[in-house]
Amino acid sequence: MKKTLLSLVILGVFSVFGFAQTKPIKSIEGLKAAYNGESTASAKYTRFAEAAKKEEFSNIARMFTATSKAETVHAANHKKVLIKLGETVGNPVIGTFAVMTTAENLVDASNGETYELTTMYPGFIKSAIAEKENGAKKSFTWAMDTEIKHNDFYQKALASLKSGTEKSFPGEWYVCPVCGNTYNANTVKNACDFCQTPKEKFEVFK
Repeated sequence: MKKTLLSLVILGVFSVFGFAQTKPIKSIEGLKAAYNGESTASAKYTRFAEAAKKEEFSNIARMFTATSKAETVHAANHKKVLIKLGETVGNPVIGTFAVMTTAENLVDASNGETYELTTMYPGFIKSAIAEKENGAKKSFTWAMDTEIKHNDFYQKALASLKSGTEKSFPGEWYVCPVCGNTYNANTVKNACDFCQTPKEKFEVFK
């Protein structure tokens, strides 16, 4: 009886003071890396949009502006989770990048998305699942699923340049302000596939 009572007291102390809980270290590391990475991608795509506009590829320029916005949403979501986990989050660290021709920029963008959707985010999601950090898992998943779409957009945009059909490439783009999901005029839905935010709340680029 005394041992049972002592065990209950110890469990109560652990519950009150949180001694039995540990911070999701790997998830936090992933969130910080993704926060900086998405912020860098947003800055890069803004510059890519400017370059495309100068080359008079207006539809591709709008696409890059839209995907830049999407990356900003991802960065903001990662930051929110970090704050909920008790982390202090300052301004993001923007990495270096080069701005070249639009064709070269599309290849660079596709390569970056390929890394994120095949290596970076799957690893981060695995850690979040292991640490039972559902907020990080959701934020990572929304970002990864969007990057899959972005990569497809970049490859199709590059194909349109090579075939001389850029004018027929979609020129109207939509971004979900909650999860960053991105659509064009041909694919947009009445509500976001990822978070069910209604289309009326999407940010439009046209």
